[in-house]
Amino acid sequence: MSNAMAMSAPSVPAIELRDITKQYGDVKILDRVSLDVPEHSITCLIGASGCGKSTLLRCVTGLETIDSGDIVLAGDFISGEGVDLNHVRTQVGFVFQSYNLFPNMTILENVMLAPMEVLKWSKADAYERARELLARVGLSGREDSYPHRLSGGQQQRVAIVRALAMDPKVLLLDEITSALDPELVGEVLTLVRELADAGMTMILATHEMAFAKEVADQVCFLSESTIYESGTAAEVLGQPQRERTQAFLKRIVDAGRM
Repeated sequence: MSNAMAMSAPSVPAIELRDITKQYGDVKILDRVSLDVPEHSITCLIGASGCGKSTLLRCVTGLETIDSGDIVLAGDFISGEGVDLNHVRTQVGFVFQSYNLFPNMTILENVMLAPMEVLKWSKADAYERARELLARVGLSGREDSYPHRLSGGQQQRVAIVRALAMDPKVLLLDEITSALDPELVGEVLTLVRELADAGMTMILATHEMAFAKEVADQVCFLSESTIYESGTAAEVLGQPQRERTQAFLKRIVDAGRM
């Protein structure tokens, strides 16, 4: 292959979802969902509660098994029989809406744990990495605090740092502001903006429409168990083409949330 041809070849998406189906009993949550997430891009998943946003994220990281389809990370299959889920979770970081920090550990210990246990880092290396990351999010000096001593916004920043400590290729964020008081939402979204500016590939399930409009490279509206409409933030949030998307966004606007 010539250099010119090599330069023009398309890059492999960071994440590819190919005809993903997931159901619980007779209830189909995801029905043949397909999505490409380019490297260094931000994809926002929007839609009513129960539409499958969180389930989709959980399928990507292996917290839920899919019934059919394929999930591909940087060209490697990460779904199906024989997949090493521990390895997948070193590549795909997941941040829960309810923080999920270990209450009996300091925030420094929370961040150090996975690099030591999964990546087999030395305690000294994990310690330095954790301190560096906590300082980056404004929590220097709080390393020995326990989670209950922090505000919700601070706890969520620690949860994001804990995921970043594994140096993942992709970061999944599941409604990370939904459990926060309104005045704490801004500090968490500021951190997400900084990660976006640094080139982190992220998929966010979110109800923060104004934030999605600001940061998303692509927006996917989930309805009827699938990606009902997708495109750029300007297209989906500014000029939606399909009826259900229009109705959903009208409710958001009427509620003063965008």
